[in-house]
Amino acid sequence: MAFVNEHYLKLSAGYLFPEIARRVNAFIAECPQFAGEIIRCGIGDVTEPLPLAAVEAMKSATDELAHRASFKGYGPGTGYDDVRHTIAEGDFRSRGIDVADDEIFLSDGSKGDCSSIMELFSHSNRIAITDPVYPAYVDGNVMFGNTGAPLEGGGYEGLVYLPCTAANGFIAEIPSTPVDIVYLCSPSNPTGAVMPRAQLEAWVAYARKHHAIIFYDAAYEAYIQDPTLPRSIFEIEGARDCAVEFRSFSKSGGFTGVRCGYTVLPKSLCASTAGGAQIPLHPLWTRRWNTRSNGVSYAVQRGAQALYSTEGKRQVAELVAHYLGNAKLLREGCTQRGLTAWGGTNAPYVWVRVPAPFDSWGYFEHILREARVVVTPGAGFGRCGEGFIRISAFNSRANVEEVVRRLACIN
Repeated sequence: MAFVNEHYLKLSAGYLFPEIARRVNAFIAECPQFAGEIIRCGIGDVTEPLPLAAVEAMKSATDELAHRASFKGYGPGTGYDDVRHTIAEGDFRSRGIDVADDEIFLSDGSKGDCSSIMELFSHSNRIAITDPVYPAYVDGNVMFGNTGAPLEGGGYEGLVYLPCTAANGFIAEIPSTPVDIVYLCSPSNPTGAVMPRAQLEAWVAYARKHHAIIFYDAAYEAYIQDPTLPRSIFEIEGARDCAVEFRSFSKSGGFTGVRCGYTVLPKSLCASTAGGAQIPLHPLWTRRWNTRSNGVSYAVQRGAQALYSTEGKRQVAELVAHYLGNAKLLREGCTQRGLTAWGGTNAPYVWVRVPAPFDSWGYFEHILREARVVVTPGAGFGRCGEGFIRISAFNSRANVEEVVRRLACIN
C-alpha cells in the first residue's frame, strides 16, 4: 500500500494566485463582454521583452549546441564555473562584499530554493515567518512537515509569526523568544517595505547570539534606489556566519518565463546536530544539487551571464526604471483617490489600505467588477494582510495609466 504525505492535506486552501485566476475566470464566464478589458496587476509577472543582451547570448549558446565541437551535455548541478564567477564578481565583490564563486548555486529561481533549503534542516527547528508573507515560505514548510494544524483565522501551529503592520513600517521586529530559522524578504513581497541597515544589523546580531539562521530573500534588490539601504544581507558584518541569501533574475532581467536565479550559501555557515556538533552546510547544499539536479540549461545560464555585460547592465537598469515608473504612477494614483499606500519607491509593489466597508477579498471583487482590474488581496499573504491589497507594477505603461484612470472613476 502506498501512503500519501499527509502534510499536504494541511494546506488549507488553493495557492493564492490560482485562486485569483479562478475568481477572474468566474467573472469572465459571468460577464464575457468584459473579457478583453481586464488588466492584470495581481501576480508579479513581467510584461516587457527580455534585455537584448540576454536574448543574443541565448541565441549564440543555442547555436553552439548545433555543432559537435561546441556542444554541451550535462552541466554542473551547481552552475558553470565562469557563470558563478561573473555573478559573484558582479553582484558582490565589485561592491566590496566577500562572496566566493563556489558559494553561488544557480537554480531555476528563488521560489523553489526558499523551500528546498529546508531539506538541510531538522523538523525540530523553531521557524519564524513575517506576516504578511510570500505564501511559498509557509506552504513549503507545511509540505515538509514543519508545522502543525491550520489555525482558525489563518496560519499554522508551530510557526512563529512576526507581525508587519503600519505601526512598525511593515518591518519585522526581533521576537521576544528565541527562534532557529527566520525568513526575511527585502524589498518585501507583498508590502514593498525595505529593511534599513540598522534593523538588518540587529537581525544579524540576534541570529549570531542565538545561533539562528536567516533566510534572506533579496529577489527584488535591483529595485532599491536609495544608496543607504542594504541590497544584500552580506553587507552586514557577521552575516556570513548566520545567513543564506536568495536572488532571482525574474524581475531584474525579466526571466519569469526563462527561469534562473541563485542562492548564496557561505562556507562558514553551520548548523548543529542533536549532539551539538557544528556541521558546515555548504557541502550539504552542494551534494543536494549534484544529487537532485543537472543544473540550469546552458543557454539560460549564458543569458543570465550576459546581464552583467556593459550593455546587459544598461538594459536591466532601463527595465527596472520602467517598472519603478509604473509603481510611482500607481502609488500616486491611489493617493490622489484618497487611499493610503506604501511601497512603490524602492520596490515594484504598492501596498494599499482597503477602504471601509470592504475586506481584502471584497475589495478585490469590487475593483475587478467596477474597474476590470486584477489586484491581489492582502489576506492571501497572511492574517496581517487583511485590510490591504497589493498592486503590481509589472505591466506596460499604457496599461498602468489606464489602471490609474479606472481606479479614479470607481466608487
